[in-house]
Amino acid sequence: MNIDLVPMGDADPAVIQGLKGGLNAILGCPVHICDPIPIPARAFDPARNQYLSDALIDCLRQHRNNSTHLLGITEVNIYTHDLNFLFGQADSDGRVAIISLNLLRGESYGLPSDKKLLGERALKEAVHELGHTMGLGHCMDGSCVMHFSNSLIDTDLKGSYFCSRCQPKLIV
Repeated sequence: MNIDLVPMGDADPAVIQGLKGGLNAILGCPVHICDPIPIPARAFDPARNQYLSDALIDCLRQHRNNSTHLLGITEVNIYTHDLNFLFGQADSDGRVAIISLNLLRGESYGLPSDKKLLGERALKEAVHELGHTMGLGHCMDGSCVMHFSNSLIDTDLKGSYFCSRCQPKLIV
């Protein structure tokens, strides 16, 4: 298994570099950082001032070549049709996922910037979405990385590793 990280737009290079090391440590596989790609204009919804994650995932599918799993990282605020916001989304069939750093930043909530906390949150969301691309659903264990994050507090409370029930179910 290998993972390609694809910056979409002006994603923070320091966070992406941290994801590379963190994902390698947690998943034990090679992680490669690809060249950035532009955010497709068609993904923007001016009425919501957000980007449709499904359109971003469609764009990422076109950039998947030899990678087993592909993770897009963006700074824009994303949503899907049935949710007001997302930290990330996965297409488990295509083994493609995306995370947004936008709502993982304390600044989005009027809090001071905290690069370390942003890195931790990004890693948890990256592992979570990649877990979906490896066949996992949401987990009821609040400490498992596969626990659904309905808020930033949920992300902060869960760990960055798979629980003992989820780990054996991974399809790599």
